[in-house]
Amino acid sequence: MTQVESIIENQRLKIGRATDKSIKSSEGQYFTPVSIARYMASLFTCNGNIKLLDPGAGIGVLSGIFTDKLSGNTEYDLHITAFEKDSNLIDELQRTLTLGNAQNVSTQIINADFIDSVYLDVVMGIEKYTHVIMNPPYKKINKSSQERKQLSSAGLETVNLYTGFVALALSLLKPGGELVAIIPRSFSNGPYYKPFREYILARSAINHLHIFKFRNKAFAGDDVLQENLIIKLTKGQKQGSVTVSTSSDGTFSDYIENQHVPSEIIGSRIKGQFITIPDLNIDTTDKYPQIKYSLTDLGVKVSTGPVVDFRIKEDLCKGVEDNSVPLLYPAHMATGELRWPLHPIKKYNAIRLSDSSRKLLYNAGNYCLVKRFSAKEEKRRVVATVLNKDQIDKYEFVGFENHFNVFHQNKKGLPIELATGLAAYLNTKLVDDTFRQFNGHTQVNATDLRMLQYPSADVLNQIGRSILQSDRTPENIETLVIEKLTYAP
Repeated sequence: MTQVESIIENQRLKIGRATDKSIKSSEGQYFTPVSIARYMASLFTCNGNIKLLDPGAGIGVLSGIFTDKLSGNTEYDLHITAFEKDSNLIDELQRTLTLGNAQNVSTQIINADFIDSVYLDVVMGIEKYTHVIMNPPYKKINKSSQERKQLSSAGLETVNLYTGFVALALSLLKPGGELVAIIPRSFSNGPYYKPFREYILARSAINHLHIFKFRNKAFAGDDVLQENLIIKLTKGQKQGSVTVSTSSDGTFSDYIENQHVPSEIIGSRIKGQFITIPDLNIDTTDKYPQIKYSLTDLGVKVSTGPVVDFRIKEDLCKGVEDNSVPLLYPAHMATGELRWPLHPIKKYNAIRLSDSSRKLLYNAGNYCLVKRFSAKEEKRRVVATVLNKDQIDKYEFVGFENHFNVFHQNKKGLPIELATGLAAYLNTKLVDDTFRQFNGHTQVNATDLRMLQYPSADVLNQIGRSILQSDRTPENIETLVIEKLTYAP
């Protein structure tokens, strides 16, 4: 570390420890580690007169490291505009931005909310910055909030502050201006962030994406649950190849990178459907010729469990009663295998048959189930299991709670071999790694599972049959699946 970097990092840790975690969480702001700030600053192209914007500057880690990068270079004139609405951080921000005492650096600190301060500039089309470096706040915004209305007037419909910050900052850049931000991966897919994807793709090119292999490692010690990435955009540039890099954490000790053509990253530029972020450490599906089918090809559908318990509470029961049928929660697969009924249980084991509940039920049968939310300690995000009809053989119907995704055939069960093979495939590391390339959430939705490619029904049946006819460990099952997938038909 340089002397300036060491001072900034020590101050970041000191203030970070002194700031209550509940305050960090409510404000959605976390100070960037110096090693990550240094890497972000290295992604910029710097020429001549630089006008740097740092929205949500905190104590100035990012702009301070950017300034230190240019220290001693008289070819640049650097002006920094730093926004920070927390008055308690302004003195430290001022101190950070004057650490280098460079003659060719000027600063403007604005103690105000960034969105409130600049949205009218965006509406009027003002472009005044050449560079943006940012770690925006991660916080949901509701429909009736002032921020939501201001962002809407600026042309963006969004649900989180971080996308609003990025969109406004991008709009304030001059043509050819560069933006580097560390943000959650959640923007890369899903309907909530589609307007944001369309917004940035219409106005800029994605130049670089850096992903961290392990959740929480970028902000170790801060209880940050989101998976984060670093993105570089250039305003008004035609989309070209994209550099994708990866490292385990913010030390960048195992850093690798590769180049990708635009079609490998951007699913549909027109529709803004999703942004794929390839994992450089996994084999491509070219090595697995069997993986080429959609769920439609398999004759299988996947749906979110229709039972939302608080909406039908009067029909729920802890134990199995007369005129009730099984109701399955992810808690029933806490041990890895599905166990029903489960006692004791915090939730419910059954649902009474009524006019309200009947329309929510599936026919009793064999189903492949995937949890929508993975536990923090689980290694895999995609966690699947099988409901065998024999477990509920006395019942005509079964209910699936909303935290399950259900693979079915028109609300009826699957052949047991197919359900077993499907669950085995979904539980492989290959699927989990592939899934993470386009999913930036901590949850698994039915839409995400429809985007995956699958082996044929015949191959899945073969896998399922082999599992059912022998006593296999999870490791042996994974080996079996991979062998089947690598076989060229």
